[in-house]
Amino acid sequence: MRLDRFLAETTDLTRSLAKKALHRGEVRVNGAVVKQSATRVGAADRVEWDGQPLALVGLRYVMLHKPADVECSARRGLYPRVVDLIDLPKAERLQPVGRLDVDTTGLVLLTDDGQWSHRVSSPRRRCAKIYRATLAEPLAGATLADAVRRFAEGMLLEGEEKPTLPATLVMRSSHEAELTLYEGRYHQVKRMFAAIGNHVTALHRESVGPLSLGTLAPGEWRELSAVEVAEFA
Repeated sequence: MRLDRFLAETTDLTRSLAKKALHRGEVRVNGAVVKQSATRVGAADRVEWDGQPLALVGLRYVMLHKPADVECSARRGLYPRVVDLIDLPKAERLQPVGRLDVDTTGLVLLTDDGQWSHRVSSPRRRCAKIYRATLAEPLAGATLADAVRRFAEGMLLEGEEKPTLPATLVMRSSHEAELTLYEGRYHQVKRMFAAIGNHVTALHRESVGPLSLGTLAPGEWRELSAVEVAEFA
């Protein structure tokens, strides 16, 4: 890796500021001052800036209990972003693995490992995602039986060319539904309930695959263990 890029990857310096730091003689490689931006450095080299050793940030895997009014977006908008809640170096490089709407709460996975993200989110992997939905209208009796059947068979939502994958619907109370999906289409849970004439007033994702929130409170996060990461290998 070029030295100026290495500095930008391991510090808060931009590439242009990294070049200026190099020109000022602030950077040492293996004990010697180096001023050339294009100097190549590898894993065995010791790089220091102002006497502080630098190291590349490895791949990270994080789970977050997303509160309401927080966006799963890389761009800054009207609401805080999920990465703004993560206290890790270069947290802005973490990308949500699938997205939750700004008003939806629950489990969000974030990583800077693109291949791992694809494995988790790909419909081909049939990774189960469990949601708890609060409904505006009660769902019971024949209406519930019809909804369970339609969800299990797959539904052709408005604007879609393919039906949804089979989903499992279980009612926990007259207005509380538990829905297990194996894909993540745009506003899918809300659109599925709208298709049967109901309306989701609150939505919470409880789990993704084998991972659940556990004791994480809204706004809290933790890094995944190596065993948890390997669950999606």
